[in-house]
Amino acid sequence: MNILAGSADAVIGVDTHRDTLAAAVVTPIGAVLASTQAGADAHGYRALLDFAQARAPGRRCWALEGAGSYGAGLAAFLATHGEHIVEVCRPKRPPRAGARKSDAIDAIRAAREALSAEHLISPRRRGEREALRVLMSTRSSAVTARTRAANHLKALIVSAPETLRAELRGKTSDAQISYCANLRSRPSQSIEHRMTVTALRSTASRILALRAEADDLEREITQLVTTAQPQLLALPGVGAISAAQVLISWSHTGRFRSEAAFAAFSGAAPIPASSGLTTRHRLSRSGDRQLNRALHTIALTRARTDPDTRAYLARRTADGKTTREARRCLKRIIARQIFRHLEHQPGADPASLDRT
Repeated sequence: MNILAGSADAVIGVDTHRDTLAAAVVTPIGAVLASTQAGADAHGYRALLDFAQARAPGRRCWALEGAGSYGAGLAAFLATHGEHIVEVCRPKRPPRAGARKSDAIDAIRAAREALSAEHLISPRRRGEREALRVLMSTRSSAVTARTRAANHLKALIVSAPETLRAELRGKTSDAQISYCANLRSRPSQSIEHRMTVTALRSTASRILALRAEADDLEREITQLVTTAQPQLLALPGVGAISAAQVLISWSHTGRFRSEAAFAAFSGAAPIPASSGLTTRHRLSRSGDRQLNRALHTIALTRARTDPDTRAYLARRTADGKTTREARRCLKRIIARQIFRHLEHQPGADPASLDRT
């Protein structure tokens, strides 16, 4: 079904790269009218808009590949000028044997991908959402580096001289980190002992610095989430980090056509896996995995702290579902509740545990 056939006279496909942008104007029936190339900067954005106004003066739609990365600047520029924009996934390319490949061809494929799509994807917005994304990305990097440094510290302790190991034996991980950060060597000690102390102190100081960095970023994230969607934090099991990821993936009202589409995007919607006399659904391994991870964290927290959730899981297990299947049902319900909260649907009861 051609969704754009009745709403656009032309589709402008754009293949985005770090330094260049290739665009092609395609009619609703797939014919190519014109193509061009411009730089990925403000001058290039203006040139592409002028090209579109000249070659597609009527109703037009932009189909951008990589609207959240190399095409982010162009998407923001077009949005400020009131252009209709959709995001397309990396277009399917024919097998390599004898296949043609160029930026102009990829731009045409992007336009035709939008024309053949069953559902159009609205690009994520910038502003508060982009502020959350950069903070979350930086915090994730700090947490990963902290974990790697902590593992390295453990490895150093295991192979350290016995006198050092004796000082650290029996301490908790946090106590070991604090102790190592304050270690000092003496000239009378062996070179192995002194260099090991230096390595332990350096690694422990790095862990403490990364922990402080992650905590500072989390405070900024919490403040942004509290300002943007304070009611989201009122849901059971929803913390600042999970709420931030939900807001990053959801982006804005109207981006998803229904709560079912949001659940499918999050990987929480059931996938039919029936055969013969067996009727069942399986877990989805597609969708936004970071959003799915946030829903999983919320589900685990609710299962641990919320009596209604524990009762629901027990009821689903008694119905014959496995623990994973019951948790999948719970994640589907959480996706519905969060979507209704974000979209402000009237009459929704976000606290109810509906059956799914």
